[in-house]
Amino acid sequence: MTEQRIREERLEKAIHFRAIGQNPYDNTFKPSDCLEAFAKQYESFSREELAEAGRRHQLSGRIMAIRSLGKASFYRIQDSSGHMQLFFQKESLGEAYEQLRWLDMGDFIGVEGFAMRTKTGELSLQVTRFQILTKSLRPLPEKWHGLSNVEQRYRQRYLDLIVNEHTRQIFQTRSKVIRKIQSFLDAQGFMEVETPILSDVAGGAAARPFMTHHNALNEDLSLRIATELHLKRLLVGGFERVYEIGRLFRNEGVSTTHNPEFTTIEFYQAYATYQDFMDLTEKLFRELALLVSEEAKIFWGEHEIDFKKPFRRVSIARLVGEHIGLSEQKVQELEQTKDVSWALQIAEGRCVTPNAPQKILEEHGMIGEDPVQNRNLALHLLYAVFEHEIEKTLIQPTFLLDFPVAVSPLARRRDSDAAVVDRFELFIGGMELANSFSELNDPVDQRERFEAQLRQRHAGNDEAHDMDEDFLTALEIGMPPAAGQGIGIDRLVMLLTNSASIREVVLFPKMRAR
Repeated sequence: MTEQRIREERLEKAIHFRAIGQNPYDNTFKPSDCLEAFAKQYESFSREELAEAGRRHQLSGRIMAIRSLGKASFYRIQDSSGHMQLFFQKESLGEAYEQLRWLDMGDFIGVEGFAMRTKTGELSLQVTRFQILTKSLRPLPEKWHGLSNVEQRYRQRYLDLIVNEHTRQIFQTRSKVIRKIQSFLDAQGFMEVETPILSDVAGGAAARPFMTHHNALNEDLSLRIATELHLKRLLVGGFERVYEIGRLFRNEGVSTTHNPEFTTIEFYQAYATYQDFMDLTEKLFRELALLVSEEAKIFWGEHEIDFKKPFRRVSIARLVGEHIGLSEQKVQELEQTKDVSWALQIAEGRCVTPNAPQKILEEHGMIGEDPVQNRNLALHLLYAVFEHEIEKTLIQPTFLLDFPVAVSPLARRRDSDAAVVDRFELFIGGMELANSFSELNDPVDQRERFEAQLRQRHAGNDEAHDMDEDFLTALEIGMPPAAGQGIGIDRLVMLLTNSASIREVVLFPKMRAR
């Protein structure tokens, strides 16, 4: 039968219910229990004890299965808490039993009755009264195969949630993760805040923004690509511990780990350093792992990840040196190198994206005699190797350290090494999960970094930062020493639910128009 014919038949059934005085879209029924609570209440009761209990219950849910045996029928309904079997018997329902034939899978019904156990011992509700609550006009996906078309699951997430329990569990876990992060930071004395989504200047990240136009003000605005710069303004204003969980928008490619609209948590603390935040982050991730595993161990694909073990802390240069097979002595030399030619030789020999080393050289300008600039450039080249070849191999929790200034325009320079910033990124499962650094609060240095970003933009890098004069004004008023961090909620949930694609953990991911 075609879907159109099914819809026509169900419309006729809705007309039937109206004809007998039942609204097929009734909103007066009030369940006394959710299905899970009903089941827990009687889980230890025997058949005899249930027969003696005699308490009347009202339950509601969507019909997910129908099995008719003539004078008796078994239905299975589902609500947000679980499933329950319903037992309808013609002997006890009388003429009302005949109305069952007007019900279909997908309908919402309200029922009243008593707890019982079937001959097989399954807890059920023996129905003494029922009514239609919502008449479904379209069929659910086929019972045994469910909804297996991946694209349909993403486009029609409501169907996916109805028929796939695993999908519901993913988003229940997502909610628990967000609440845990909030409670963790609240306990540390942080205050949750909200900052603008529409902004005059897109800043705080290297990304291309979405643009829009404000008609009343006749101004072009961008959707935020980060919450960072507004949160730092709050540090200037005197709030010493702040965080925001919010949506960000980046006009860039879609992949298994990238969606143009995504959720992050960013938090900032005055008088803290990136080293303080490494300790804090390790504790937070361990507690998040305990949400899904009593032993804080999870699986990512075939890999077991143990969050109870100390997270590795390692420099970019060391990872590159180990990756290409250098001796320990040479690895140590690479970690301290100012030799651009050595770094360039490594980058050009490691299958880095064609012309990537040359583009990096062009962004930095001519190689000169300044050892800080040369070291900055050398580390930038090694970072390109890391991104291309090593990043995806970091399965166990790893803090990546010693970033060059060139790729960290908002981070504080290290006092002992001016080419390096006090920053870490946390990688787990081959993905970047967190980015953190001691914040740059020197307004002169920040302006120079923004100017360097503008030069990169003019050289063709459309993800480089714009100049944000108001943020520079805020820094000139004075921002306390601080550390900040951003964590990608979507990737974090991917990791904790062993989901291979970001679309599995975003309720309504962006899909190409059909």
